[in-house]
Amino acid sequence: MSRVPDGIAEQLAATRAVLERHLGDALQALHLFGSALDGGLQSFSDVDLLVTVGAPLAEPVRRALMVDLLSVSAPPGSEGPLRALEVTVLVRGDVVPWRHPARRELQFGEWLRDDLQAGTFEPALVDHDLAILLSKLRQHSVALVGPPAAEWFEAVPPADFAQALLDTVAQWNDAPDWAGDERNVVLALARIWFSALTGGIAPKQVAADWALERLPPEHRPVLVNARDAYLGLAADDLASRAGNVAAFVRHARAEIEGALLRPR
Repeated sequence: MSRVPDGIAEQLAATRAVLERHLGDALQALHLFGSALDGGLQSFSDVDLLVTVGAPLAEPVRRALMVDLLSVSAPPGSEGPLRALEVTVLVRGDVVPWRHPARRELQFGEWLRDDLQAGTFEPALVDHDLAILLSKLRQHSVALVGPPAAEWFEAVPPADFAQALLDTVAQWNDAPDWAGDERNVVLALARIWFSALTGGIAPKQVAADWALERLPPEHRPVLVNARDAYLGLAADDLASRAGNVAAFVRHARAEIEGALLRPR
């Protein structure tokens, strides 16, 4: 049975206290998933949490909760005890019974820090990525509140999972779409490629190693740098390799779309 890593136990306890303070009896379940359980947290890894509530949040509650989560999170790579949090909040009735695309109530992440501090708050919205997130959650997670995820959420049909993968890669078309986030996009494409061909979900390092065995030689340096920078073994220099990154993205998209759109 998976357990909570010792290094984040205090942060998780503080985060749970924030959630309980703002959500009260509306909090139905809390699940930890992602790199904290799959292959270990790296310096730039997020701590991924999924929160289930019983009803939509009032706007004052949404805003207060997102601001308060800033106190128990820190930007990726920060020194100190806190790691970056990524917290997704769902209303259970929006995902059970399952429908695609589903609605998410709230998502908090460090990329929103400046907006939140400036008083800008993202509303609830439909999110195709929930098909991937819930598949990952059912595959491997720890219930901090409530029942195990495989009992709490229905399985996502393969067709919805495949469509979510296609919708995700469709957002990366030209250099401005990944500028400043090259490492994460390259690693995400490796993971999506793995999922498209295998139907499974792999940690970043595992998916990168898998993809490297299948990439033409000219595209491997981009993925090697993304993987090694994520692991803290090399400096991230992908911003200086714009042409190579664009070529990698085009190749990975073609492989993914070919696998998912090929008649079966």
